[in-house]
Amino acid sequence: MSTANPQPLWQPDPQRIAQARITRFQAWAAEHHGAPAEGGYPALHRWSVDQLETFWKALTEWFDVRFSTPYARVLGDRAMPGAQWFPGATLNYAEHALRAAADRAHEPALLHVDETHEPRPVTWSELRRQVGSLAAELRALGVRPGDRVSGYLPNIPQAVVALLASAAVGAVWTSCAPDFGARSVLDRFQQVEPVVLFTVDGYRYGGKEHDRRETVAELRRELPTLRAVVHIPLLGTETPEGALEWSALTAGDTEPVFEQVPFDHPLWVLYSSGTTGLPKAIVQSQGGILVEHLKQLGLHCDLGPEDRFFWYTSTGWMMWNFLVSGLLTGTTIVLYDGSPGYPDTGAQWRVAERTRATLYGTSAAYVMACRKAGVHPARDYDLSTVKCVATTGSPLPPDGFRWLHDEFAERGAALWIASVSGGTDVCSCFAGAVPTLPVYTGELQAPGLGTDLQSWDPSGKPLVDEVGELVVTNPMPSMPVHFWNDPDGRRYHDSYFDTYPGVWRHGDWITVTSRGTVVIHGRSDSTLNRQGVRMGSADIYEVVERLPEIRESLVIGIEQPDGGYWMPLFVHLAPGAVLDEPLLDRVKQAIRTQLSPRHIPDEIIEVPGIPHTLTGKRIEVPVKRLLQGTPLDKAVNPGSIDNLALLGFYEELARKRA
Repeated sequence: MSTANPQPLWQPDPQRIAQARITRFQAWAAEHHGAPAEGGYPALHRWSVDQLETFWKALTEWFDVRFSTPYARVLGDRAMPGAQWFPGATLNYAEHALRAAADRAHEPALLHVDETHEPRPVTWSELRRQVGSLAAELRALGVRPGDRVSGYLPNIPQAVVALLASAAVGAVWTSCAPDFGARSVLDRFQQVEPVVLFTVDGYRYGGKEHDRRETVAELRRELPTLRAVVHIPLLGTETPEGALEWSALTAGDTEPVFEQVPFDHPLWVLYSSGTTGLPKAIVQSQGGILVEHLKQLGLHCDLGPEDRFFWYTSTGWMMWNFLVSGLLTGTTIVLYDGSPGYPDTGAQWRVAERTRATLYGTSAAYVMACRKAGVHPARDYDLSTVKCVATTGSPLPPDGFRWLHDEFAERGAALWIASVSGGTDVCSCFAGAVPTLPVYTGELQAPGLGTDLQSWDPSGKPLVDEVGELVVTNPMPSMPVHFWNDPDGRRYHDSYFDTYPGVWRHGDWITVTSRGTVVIHGRSDSTLNRQGVRMGSADIYEVVERLPEIRESLVIGIEQPDGGYWMPLFVHLAPGAVLDEPLLDRVKQAIRTQLSPRHIPDEIIEVPGIPHTLTGKRIEVPVKRLLQGTPLDKAVNPGSIDNLALLGFYEELARKRA
């Protein structure tokens, strides 16, 4: 990485800098809490990590966080893992998410869009009423603080209402998208033992209806802790026997009652990809998510009551939870339920146009697909309200930055491009959007406030302008409070803190430049990330290897230099089996129906064998590195492999592809 100082692709004008909420926050924090008044964002960031407790105290005051019981101090213990945030405080996330209803009752809180691309509003008063009604019904069903409530739902208003009602009663929300097969859902929900399941009868995607009633019936059979199932007839079917009707539970006119819970009380459970077994059930807290998302959305994304926030996502991805938190800043959020490319590649731009979005978020892969398909967003759609296009899911390549910039520049618009990077593990961004900083091609603008993000070498030495491991050296409020069913915290510790004791290692390769920007080089582990939806290889193996012809398999996801994502599946066949068209079709069909249509491999390749560690684990990361062009002697420790000769096949394949 060169230390040269290139010209920025975009620079905020003085008016934008002056009007940015982060500018006003810095001036206020300088007056009230000793933050630096000069030096712009770099000085503010340095203060926020050096004076961590003062920063978070200032942030809760700036956003008027309502502590029904005051906190004893900001950080009771700052050790990682186990940091104790705002001990003694009580509050409620849903109460803050619905605060705007008091002043903006008849304005839209939600804009729901399906594949017709016709926005349908849900007002703040209607959202609050439905949450109040449903929260009362959940309490009547015996749901108590700490109980788990699950949703098998697409990105529709009912999912937002169910999440907020669960939070209002102090229950713990968890969701999966309905394109997940039953096994994927059960691997997640069975861990947390939900007492209520909200579910649709099916969903629409790509112009087709997908009936999920059989899957729902299997979920009901295999989740014995369920006390109630709530039916949402998205496809218009009758309520199944023993299920409750959504419309009946949300018909009341009941003022919501918000359970005041401890700051670290669980808000929701998100899931890791399950690369080496069952997905990790990641528990994040009501207070931690509240303050972290206020920071990210209210300061970094510069969102407020006049904004409309659209991010293409599903309920199985942390970006959906992040999108819902737009309500915390009084922002109207856009819920798009449908294919990202239906009826044509420009679909998401059309949604941004129809909803008058001011911040539009998508995946880097979608941006690159638009570029390849010859889509001209600023020419073909009225995107005059869009102030920022943000991307995540994978690094946005330099060509993607330039294409977005040029498309808007041709129409006389200067576009703020925010490539952001974080993770399910913190349900937030480590680095990304800063409205007052320039944008450099291929680079994230800066680490987030309160986040001491660094790049480290294997010995723990910080690196500048060199590739290293992404680490965070101080606690963030949205870091998991624990994993579910991890009583001694061992799995949590081993996931992030076994490489550098007391320091969070995330599993990304990054460069922190001498300009203070950040470059993401992709995962240093083997998570599969397709269209922003993460899945672990273990899920793929379980399905594929049920087929008698498949002895063993290996799946790799590789970020391409052009922004694409290549996902080959290597199969070691059983004796006598042939990788012919019928077998190829059966493998694809098994993955499509049992897991996810988004994770059908790009290629299925027969191999002479699958390499393992000496303890019998498939070696995914070394194979990924080989396929990315890393020499064999640098990609793997030869002494750790059971059959080193097998790696020659992958090395040769990489050479041919190059």
